[in-house]
Amino acid sequence: MRVSEWARREGFNVQTVWQWCREGRMPVPFERLDSGTIIIHDPKYEAAAMQPRAGGRTACYARVGSSDQKDDLARQADRLKAFAIGMGVDKPEVITEVGSGADDGRRKLNRILADPSVGTLVVERGDRLSCVGAGLVRSALEAQGRRLIVVDDEEPEDALVDGLTDALVAYCARLYGRRAARRKADAALVAARDA
Repeated sequence: MRVSEWARREGFNVQTVWQWCREGRMPVPFERLDSGTIIIHDPKYEAAAMQPRAGGRTACYARVGSSDQKDDLARQADRLKAFAIGMGVDKPEVITEVGSGADDGRRKLNRILADPSVGTLVVERGDRLSCVGAGLVRSALEAQGRRLIVVDDEEPEDALVDGLTDALVAYCARLYGRRAARRKADAALVAARDA
């Protein structure tokens, strides 16, 4: 979990926890990623959070925005499957889909969300689930006694641009058709940068 989340749960000031990490005085294990992000591995929170729901299937959902990213889709699916196996799931179900994160008509995702036998849904990042509203999906699943696990909850620096691009492509596709959508979205982004 992130430093801010652990500090909030434990009742510490975030700056104090950052200092403990810098000085190596953390009372629980942590790791520093190549990006500089610190992930805290507190056994009392991870043990409960990583256990799959009793009686429910675990589904790993991988998504990319366009068909030219199929290699990324395969790697993402492999990472999610390895993560699920690492958390104790015998045979995780892996669902892959190509489609915009701004499109709410993704058949495979809608099928998973509507299936009450799926107790745990694992995604790599929140934006793989939805560009906007992943928190709402989490709340809805939790209200049903189900769980959403986001493996990497750190937002990449260009996630906002990627989300904007996905949204523009989805809206341009509705206005101009699928073939012209990417070109129109790229032109809009160039115009926004030049403005």
